[in-house]
Amino acid sequence: MDQILNKVGSYWFSRKANKEIASVGDDLNSLSSSVQSGASWLVNKFKGTMQKPLPELLREYDLPVGVFPRDATNYEFNEETKRLTVFIPSVCEVGYKDSSVLRFSTSVSGYLEKGKLVDVEGMKTKVLIWAKVTCVSTEGAKVHFTAGVKKTRKRDAYEVLRDGISVDKF
Repeated sequence: MDQILNKVGSYWFSRKANKEIASVGDDLNSLSSSVQSGASWLVNKFKGTMQKPLPELLREYDLPVGVFPRDATNYEFNEETKRLTVFIPSVCEVGYKDSSVLRFSTSVSGYLEKGKLVDVEGMKTKVLIWAKVTCVSTEGAKVHFTAGVKKTRKRDAYEVLRDGISVDKF
């Protein structure tokens, strides 16, 4: 009886181990294809290059550093296409010192250009009702939010990182 249990156990163990090894191989293959499909941030991690903090990237492109919530620290930025995707731990709202409010999904994306973020997905602002923000641009001491209409606000209200307050839905 012990011999039978040992054989069944070793058979089960070897099948389980083979599945795990195959799974690791599949993960490596998908990782390889992700790297090849333009996930340059992953390549940079393998190379050992550090990704600059999000506020530094925003400053480099002349956008206010506080336009995203403080806990939005993870992002992907493709240098070639200029596509930026910012990851936020939970759906939240951020209130600014000029009494404006922005609402963020768990992922905000758009194309980063000097002084603007265009084709924005995942950001809303309150203009009587919640309206989808499609563009954030700067002009001197002003920040323009396009949400159906262009809403201009003072830039200094967005220069300080603020905490987001969790909300139920985007």
